[in-house]
Parts: sequence; structure tokens; C-alpha cells
Amino acid sequence: MKHPLTLQALVLISIINAPLAGFAQREVPQDRGYIVHIGDAIPAFELVDIDGNTFTRESLLGTNYILQFTASWCGVCRKEMPHLEQEVWLPFREHNFILLGVDLDEPKEKVAQFAAQMEITYPIAPDPDGSLFYAIAAPKSGVTRNVVVNEQGEIVFLTRLFDEVEFSEMINVVDNLVSE
Repeated sequence: MKHPLTLQALVLISIINAPLAGFAQREVPQDRGYIVHIGDAIPAFELVDIDGNTFTRESLLGTNYILQFTASWCGVCRKEMPHLEQEVWLPFREHNFILLGVDLDEPKEKVAQFAAQMEITYPIAPDPDGSLFYAIAAPKSGVTRNVVVNEQGEIVFLTRLFDEVEFSEMINVVDNLVSE
């Protein structure tokens, strides 16, 4: 064998890089943790907000709305919420539209403190056992999400995290819904 060191080096490099081979080929999932899709009917739900108002899929038929999934411990949610208040809730709340915060796995008292701290005026409801969240997204898939639903109860737009471009697209979707 003319180049034994070259062969040994190649074998060593292959052994070192073998664990990374699968990682490099892994694809980013396009669903971003969602188990629902655009065009699906929103799953059945019943939420009672911190003021005692009840919201269900049926009670919201005929209304355009966003289910905004959040939690007090979520830093990205905290960053997004002032934008939701100022750029979505305040401009559209008088136009057959509701922005409904859905707080994952926290009790009503904690949710009320969180809403006061964030100075939001849109309704927010605890999802104490996560039943609505887990009907929308896979476990451990991350909480910061917005699900835009039209008057017929169909999902028309989904966001994940707080991406300014995607957030602007969501605002355009809401504007188009309330303008119809």
C-alpha cells in the first residue's frame, strides 16, 4: 500500500464525522409543530377568559379571530404581545374580530397577573390542561403561535415564533378577512 497514512486519515475522519452524517441530512419540518393545517376546521374548544366570558368554536362562528398561544414564562410571547395589542387588537377589534390569548398550562390567577403585567386589553383565557394547544400543536413543539380563523371556523393562517415578516403577513390576512 503506497499511502497508509492517507488511508488511516480517511478512516479516522469517517469515524469522527459519522455521528454528524444523519444530522446534516435532517430536514426542517414544514409543519413547525402544528398538527392542524390551513383549510382545516378549528378543533372544538371551550375557554373561559379571566373576566368570566366563555368562548367556544360555535360561539365564534360568524367572527374572524386569532387564537394567540402564550405563557407567562415565554420570552418570545412577551416580545410579541405588545405588537399584537397595538397592531392587531386595537385596529381590528371593532371589525367583527377577536384576538383571544390562550395561556398554556397556567392557572387563572397567574394568567390574570401576566395580562396585567403585559398591559394587554384583549381577552385572555387559561388552557389549564393544554387541551386546545395539544389539539393544534404537537407536545414540546413550542408555545408562541397564532392561529387565524375565519367566520366559517376554518384555519386560514398559522404563525410560529415572532417573525416580523410573517407577523405582517398575518396582519394583511386579518385586514382582508374583516374587509370582506
